[in-house]
Amino acid sequence: MAKIVTMGEIMLRLSSPGQKRFVQCESFDVVYGGGEANVAVSCANYGHSAYFVTKLPDHEIGQCALNALRKYGVNCEYVARGGNRLGIYYLESGASMRPSKVIYDRAGSSMAEAAPSDFDFDAIFEGADWFHWSGITPAISDKAAVLTRLACEAAKRHGVTVSCDLNFRKKLWTPEKAQQVMKPLMQYVDVCIGNEEDAKLCLGFEPEANVEKGETAAEGYYGIFKGMMETFGFKYVVSTLRESLSASHNGWKALSYDGKQFYQSKHYDILPIIDRVGGGDSFSGGLIHGLITYGGDQAKALEFAVAASALKHTIPGDFNLVSKEEVENLAGGDASGRVQR
Repeated sequence: MAKIVTMGEIMLRLSSPGQKRFVQCESFDVVYGGGEANVAVSCANYGHSAYFVTKLPDHEIGQCALNALRKYGVNCEYVARGGNRLGIYYLESGASMRPSKVIYDRAGSSMAEAAPSDFDFDAIFEGADWFHWSGITPAISDKAAVLTRLACEAAKRHGVTVSCDLNFRKKLWTPEKAQQVMKPLMQYVDVCIGNEEDAKLCLGFEPEANVEKGETAAEGYYGIFKGMMETFGFKYVVSTLRESLSASHNGWKALSYDGKQFYQSKHYDILPIIDRVGGGDSFSGGLIHGLITYGGDQAKALEFAVAASALKHTIPGDFNLVSKEEVENLAGGDASGRVQR
């Protein structure tokens, strides 16, 4: 069992029931989630000691978010309390050719306003094996960007492996601001995760592939993977390759590079998609588990991660509520969906 630390913002998610449009809604479905919180839940489900670092308001709604994490075994002892509000996001679930939509209401959240004094990073990373963060966290505020840097520095002082999911969000910042903040942070990163858009907008690398048209041949990524590794010194560069055929139907695979060999995973045809939010986070959680469990074997780790994220697309909510055994069964070829009796 590894000690895995993630840091970011958990939010209240208000989803339109079924596939209703916002203008049709008279009520919303309530769940909690957010990039790094979703990764922590995945790691806890796989049997690791998963810690989530954030700041939550000291009232009942903040407590609801905390309880959502504790329910699935995430350790919350490093969660600070205070500030004015919990961030909110609204989700309108798409179908067929109508895409899903997200509206953020998170400005001034407790995590966006958190200060370095809220966290003892040396205590947090004492005895830790892994630290995961995403590009969403430094994007939510300049203060959160400072926290991200301080956390990375502390992780390195304690010899902790660091992974980053680039996760560009155009509603939070511009490509120019993203590159200004993200590029200096890459010096701390061992495992870089991101799709083709993230690599372009966060780091300035662009693959030779037209993903919008479903052209996700792995060869288009070889050059940028090598360039990213040479520029930033990553130990692994990993990308999901999503074919968005419709809001309800995606192709899904991934590619990794360890500086010596490229490995392309098997391909999954996901139809119908129940909820794709958190799909990338479930991939990160699976990859972290795989690299820790399989001794850095990128092939086994990648197959576990892709299978985990394929399963997440079948589960409502942000969290990937699957066991290690369920993922291993799918990665091993059992995709029949037969009733388990």
